[in-house]
Amino acid sequence: MIRPLVSLLFACCLVPLSAQAADEQVLFNFVRPTDVVQVKGEGAFLPELTAESVAGGELLRRVTFNPQEGPSLRLTPQQGSWDWSGAGAVSLRIQNAMDWALTLQVSIESADGKFLKTLVALPAGPAQTLVLPLHASSPRAQGMRAAPPMPWTHDNQRLLVATSLEGEIDLRQVRAVTLSLEKPDVQQSILLGRFGVREDLEPEVYRGIVDAYGQYSRVEWPEKVTSDKQLKAAAEQEQAQLGRWLAERPQLDRFGGWLKGPQLEATGFFRVARHEGRWYLVTPEGHPFFSLGVNTVSSGNSRTYIEGREGMFLDLPGKDAPLGAFYGAGDSRQATGANGGRQFAHGRWYDFYRANLYRTYGQSCTPAGAQAATEAEIVEPERAPLEAPAAEAPASPAAVAPVAGQPAAPPCVTQFFDAQRWRGHTLERLQAWGFNTLGNWSDLALGTMRRVPYTIPLLIRGDYATISTGHDWWGGMPDPFDPRFAMAAERAIAIATRDHRNNPWVVGYFADNELSWAAPGTDPKSRYALAYGTLRQTTDVPAKRAFLKLLRDRYRNQQGLSAAWGIELPAWELMEDPGFEAPLPSPEHPAIEEDLQRFQQLFADTYFKTIAESLKWHAPDHLLLGGRFAISTPEAVAACARYCDVLSFNFYTREPQHGYDFEALRALDKPVLVSEFHFGSRDRGPFWGGVAEVYKEEERGPAYAHFLERALAEPSIVGVHWFQYLDQPVTGRLLDGENGHIGLVGVTDRPFSGFVESVRKANLKVGSILESAAAPAAGKPAAEGGARSETPAKAP
Repeated sequence: MIRPLVSLLFACCLVPLSAQAADEQVLFNFVRPTDVVQVKGEGAFLPELTAESVAGGELLRRVTFNPQEGPSLRLTPQQGSWDWSGAGAVSLRIQNAMDWALTLQVSIESADGKFLKTLVALPAGPAQTLVLPLHASSPRAQGMRAAPPMPWTHDNQRLLVATSLEGEIDLRQVRAVTLSLEKPDVQQSILLGRFGVREDLEPEVYRGIVDAYGQYSRVEWPEKVTSDKQLKAAAEQEQAQLGRWLAERPQLDRFGGWLKGPQLEATGFFRVARHEGRWYLVTPEGHPFFSLGVNTVSSGNSRTYIEGREGMFLDLPGKDAPLGAFYGAGDSRQATGANGGRQFAHGRWYDFYRANLYRTYGQSCTPAGAQAATEAEIVEPERAPLEAPAAEAPASPAAVAPVAGQPAAPPCVTQFFDAQRWRGHTLERLQAWGFNTLGNWSDLALGTMRRVPYTIPLLIRGDYATISTGHDWWGGMPDPFDPRFAMAAERAIAIATRDHRNNPWVVGYFADNELSWAAPGTDPKSRYALAYGTLRQTTDVPAKRAFLKLLRDRYRNQQGLSAAWGIELPAWELMEDPGFEAPLPSPEHPAIEEDLQRFQQLFADTYFKTIAESLKWHAPDHLLLGGRFAISTPEAVAACARYCDVLSFNFYTREPQHGYDFEALRALDKPVLVSEFHFGSRDRGPFWGGVAEVYKEEERGPAYAHFLERALAEPSIVGVHWFQYLDQPVTGRLLDGENGHIGLVGVTDRPFSGFVESVRKANLKVGSILESAAAPAAGKPAAEGGARSETPAKAP
């Protein structure tokens, strides 16, 4: 019998039950209905008159949601409102009755019309108590991208604590709680029991979540470390395996070029060429090179802020203990989208990764004069925070006893982190795993060891004007019309190339990273966010003056612009005012979109031309590897193709072809590098599954292999670079709080063996796949094109 929910009434039930928390005040129970709470369903109903027994003999009541727009269950007091000013959270005993996870929308409303809302991922499985803090909260407020996984067992209770809530309510006058689904395709059911209020559990969610080794403390996984002895044993086993794998490497030229491929022109530096319909990177010795890279290969990116949130860490060392050498301080506070809403972004930090290296290998003794040379590396990607170095700092000269008849050896400096050992070991790993390129943000000293080709970021910073597109993840768009931008670019490129301009191991340079060329979305305001954002500026901004000149040259006066745009502009000066809002494109007035596109093309051409001309002056033999697009416009991509040697994209998709229209890219006739991709999961410690997430660790390897296979199937792709080498810290990296399991290696310096084996297997197939693709061309003379892109004399 199906019983519609129109006005069912339930009683207050204060009888303690076996699964009830000691501090929980039960307001009513879905299993024992009387007349205190009114429950109304809109597209939701109770299909049974009685409760049903679930695991453990607990009784719960089924509620079913119909397949329609926003089916909901609304709970209100029979009279007046609830006063929850003395409570910290709402609790609801709940179980997903389906075999798949559901996303439950929960809304709490107060009498003044304000709301507190959250989305709850309700897993399939046994019952748990849903706990909703009665205040806005987010993992960012705790200094990290993602919160600890739920459900969670606390005090022998299975709890699902909502960690992201938005809005605010008047706790003295709560008038409704609503449960809903967005738009189910079929009927979906949940089981409900007690509803009440209790203390806030959010502090407990984050308490003691990191162990002494920097790992998540509440779950186990195969690579998890529990002792220093285990660390050392694992290191010995890995070294033996690396030896075997290195011996099995295919025959390559000294830069990693494919010896069985066609012999192309050797110029002494990396270049690009199209051969038999396929684009290649070409090594300095003239062999085809498919770039298999890893980003952020650095030992200094595992630091996490501890100041103000010491309770998250179970066992921090004393500052005077040997492991106290790995404390430091920094300040990552920045007005960017990446740091929006983030707390705990400055102060003391701790480096668990280097501390674990010390536990594994001990300290070293480095000649005093060589100490500085071991410390040069890029510390943080994208935007480097100001920070005080640690780990190398607690060093002291160690006198070496002289040997009779010999001069005394120079003093050495005790190092808690042996950079040379780490670099050698890391390069062995990358080569054994089939990688051949150091991607962006990597320790530049690794590249100068001349064992693996490397790339270098051009980080252009200065006091030039910027334009907001409304996205601004890493900040506003640099204004390339501002003379200060050209000066900043010249300075940054001169510094970046100074020690590398004659090094044949340099593949090339990246032009910044993930600039906000547009806003997310496909609507015109997002597509042309750069143009709209520019017109909102004052005329003090050079980009606005450039845009107005473009329009003035075309239309002469306000009458011409008004007719073309279909607006009434009484005076040209009104466009100069801040906040000017251009009209949306329309079929009736095609000039609007034409002008938006023309300006964005001029903007992008000016940006890339400025960088390309400077790099050609400072490093004429090296490649400009594009802008690492995460969000782009056709104008920006076309300008990048015009002035750069390679187009680069950060694709967080199942395969490269899902990230962009490759038919459009082929028309630009330029090679493409996937400068970032990854697949993460949430079952190896860190709480975030990355931008491209898979369900479990065992799926990461097949996902990598599939992405690489699809990249090799596209003739324009010349390489793919994994992001990143190490897992991010459980409590968030310094830069922006990201805390993803996206690495090849964990915080304890143990590789994720199953994933690494899958990656190695896929990487070692690249040569045979390219050989198969080249087989039809066997016997033909080597013909090639596009040896190196030439920068045009002027923008189009």
